[in-house]
Amino acid sequence: MRTLNRFVTATAAVVTYVALLLTIAAGTDLREAAAFHDAPDQASLFRHALDRGDAAQAQAISRWFDEHAPSSSRSRTSVSLAADAVEDGEFDFARRYSNDLDSKVAEDLEKLDDESAQSWGRAWPWLVIGAILTAAALVLRHRRHRQNAEVVDVVIRFVPPQPRWRRPVFLVVSGIGYTLMVGGFLAVVTATRADELPWAARGIVLAAGVAALPVAYFVLKYSRPRSARGAKQTLQADWRKPVLYLRGFGDDPEAAVVDELPGALAAGLLSIHSREEHLIGALNAFGPVVAVGEPGEQLPYLGAARFYLPGDDWQKGVLELMELSQLIVLRLGDGDGVWWEVEQARRTQPPGKLVVLVPGERPDLAARLDARVEVAAEPGRWTSNVVVFEEDWAPRVQPVGPFPGDKNKYGAAVFYVARAMQAALGVKRAMGLRINSHMLSVYGKVLLLVPAFVLIVLFLRLIFLW
Repeated sequence: MRTLNRFVTATAAVVTYVALLLTIAAGTDLREAAAFHDAPDQASLFRHALDRGDAAQAQAISRWFDEHAPSSSRSRTSVSLAADAVEDGEFDFARRYSNDLDSKVAEDLEKLDDESAQSWGRAWPWLVIGAILTAAALVLRHRRHRQNAEVVDVVIRFVPPQPRWRRPVFLVVSGIGYTLMVGGFLAVVTATRADELPWAARGIVLAAGVAALPVAYFVLKYSRPRSARGAKQTLQADWRKPVLYLRGFGDDPEAAVVDELPGALAAGLLSIHSREEHLIGALNAFGPVVAVGEPGEQLPYLGAARFYLPGDDWQKGVLELMELSQLIVLRLGDGDGVWWEVEQARRTQPPGKLVVLVPGERPDLAARLDARVEVAAEPGRWTSNVVVFEEDWAPRVQPVGPFPGDKNKYGAAVFYVARAMQAALGVKRAMGLRINSHMLSVYGKVLLLVPAFVLIVLFLRLIFLW
């Protein structure tokens, strides 16, 4: 159903875009035809001006044909030649050019009306199909919203209300920031590699790119947390049961570190996404990821969609979400709340539902989890091991790091965490590749701005030139 939803939505978007382009083209043709409908009266006035020898009025009507007649129309050519003759004082020649002006105007009118009818004939089928597909996408969207309704009912009790305008406004601001980031990076690459450009032009392009990147950084730093989806929107946007991400709040600053993106330099990409964002990108292979936010924080950390539990009764909400989630990913820490969550997950949930992440420099936490778990300290590692459990709760440890035979040593900490989770869970989903989903989504959205900008420009041109 999720694949069908994506296919229908993408198809509806493409068909609607084509339909809008064809509709704008049809509207332009209709505008040209409507603007030329006064041509018979103008032609009659033109002949009367020639008969009276009124050069000023003849030139004024000639300008009207220049503005309203199609550039290739026969009537416009005749009036233009007649106006040139009038300018030279040759009114007899001008009258000869205008003898058959009425028939030429009628021919041009018929041609414009036919072109307008043909344009609308091309647009209507696309509009109808686009409307049908859009309706289907909306129906699927409504069904998708209802799919996780039970989880949403739990979460919305703990989601603080936000002004409706906030997220749309900051999504626009984030779009500007991403555009500046991509444009600035491309400008720097162009200036350093385009040897055919003059040095002065390369200097201007380089300066513009260097200036755009820090502006983009600060714009995105301000706007991204404010435009992030909340838990309710994240759950409603997916058909699948959620993944619950549990950790101590003290782990959030370290999870907010931005590591090198795998293959970033080779692929020519920039990364501004944190460890947690990359981890959530990998976990999205299973479903939407939600996490409890720290009470009182002004802005959520980016990554899992946050909701906030009351400080005096948070355990009830966690237990409800454990029951409703398809997977529980728990990062070990020292807090009592983390170990209460470990105990409850092992007591109330099936073994295959729990995935434990062990911090790199804390083998003592693994021993506290289960005496049978033996891991070595890995200084500098954000996560050194992934622990899953067999049917009898026997732990199975998957080390995090390059696997035998790996030719590339990726710098991103989360890449190997995702690979380790994939191996530990025995799934075929390419979780390591999914950590880049946020960045790829950014570049895709920036590219989509180009046709959207073209559509807006064409629409405004049609409206203001009507």
